[in-house]
Amino acid sequence: MVIMVPIRYEGVEAIGVEVSLPKTTLISVSTEKGYIMCGALDVSLLNDRLKDRKIIAGRAVGVKTIEQLMEAPLESVTFEAEALGIMPGMTGREALKLMM
Repeated sequence: MVIMVPIRYEGVEAIGVEVSLPKTTLISVSTEKGYIMCGALDVSLLNDRLKDRKIIAGRAVGVKTIEQLMEAPLESVTFEAEALGIMPGMTGREALKLMM
C-alpha cells in the first residue's frame, strides 16, 4: 500500500509518502529542494557516488510514520543539506522548513 499526504507550511506544500513493503515501511517527506527519509536512506551513497547531483536530504532512524519522521532528530544529512544549514540532531520538521 502507498499513502501520500500533503503537508503544508506557510503556504508551501511538501508531500509525505509511506510505502508498505514486506517487513518494513519506507517513509519520506519531500519538497522541491530536498527530502527527509527513514533509515533506508543511504546518505554516504548520496555524498560519495552521487555527489555531483547535489542532493539535499536527511535521514532519521527508528521512525514508522510520517509524523514520527517529522518529529525525529535527523541522524545524518548530506553535504548539500549541511550547506543549507540542516544539521544532524535537527528534527525533520526543522529541516523541512529550511528546504521550503
